[in-house]
Amino acid sequence: MSAIHEVTTITSKGQITLPKSIRQALGVDLGAKVAFDLRGSQVVVTRVEDELHQDPAIGSFLALLEKDIASAQNITTLPNELALAMLSAIKRTVDWSEEIDGDIAL
Repeated sequence: MSAIHEVTTITSKGQITLPKSIRQALGVDLGAKVAFDLRGSQVVVTRVEDELHQDPAIGSFLALLEKDIASAQNITTLPNELALAMLSAIKRTVDWSEEIDGDIAL
């Protein structure tokens, strides 16, 4: 790999912009992650490979849900009215700016 030398400015918030040539060399784009490693007086920037994030709360919840489904103790059918309302909503376009009319029961 050829050497690339770029200079960037640190903002008042301690932020920098990775120059385009560096981003291209690392193969990173918007949303990608990079790591900074301090080696003596040098900072080495490397691309972070995508890792699957494991959230322990989600894992625990899914395990609880799986156990509940397997035991079938709390599984019931949907109320008919709710099932019909869900089926009728499938083809309806949603206008997110539309005002909600009436009470909402959660």
